[in-house]
Amino acid sequence: MDLQELNSAPAARLRPVLAACCDVPRWVDGILANRPYGDVAALAAVADKSLRELDDDEVDQALRAHPRIGDRPRGTSTEASWSRGEQSGVGDEPRVRQELAEGNRQYEERFGRVFLICATGLSAARMLTSLRQRLGHDDETEAKVVHEELRKIALLRLAKVVDA
Repeated sequence: MDLQELNSAPAARLRPVLAACCDVPRWVDGILANRPYGDVAALAAVADKSLRELDDDEVDQALRAHPRIGDRPRGTSTEASWSRGEQSGVGDEPRVRQELAEGNRQYEERFGRVFLICATGLSAARMLTSLRQRLGHDDETEAKVVHEELRKIALLRLAKVVDA
């Protein structure tokens, strides 16, 4: 859709599209409430500001919509399609997939949530390196990193919405 369509489409039609970017109702409501946008930069600025204001519970809520790195998202939903594209750097090598699975398990045991990384354009090796480094973070540092990774993913996805 283009910006004009985003500005004029019924909220009920846009909610699932925006939730595919970041599944936090307050964020979706904020994007809708600030319409119309004069340009894509204005939309991105509102989205970015709202993403930076998410609290820890909202970040955790958004994470529930994200698959593990290395998992192959199934289905035809927008989120599944985007995740497959974003994780294309994982590849098909069994050893890499096994290392990612083990790293995901360790991360989830350590932090109690899925490992999130903005995987667009990253190789499997880079994802693994980041996962291993982040296992050494304290809880507060990692929470900040997760929030930033979520912000980057949501903004990239929102750009896909208005570029579609």
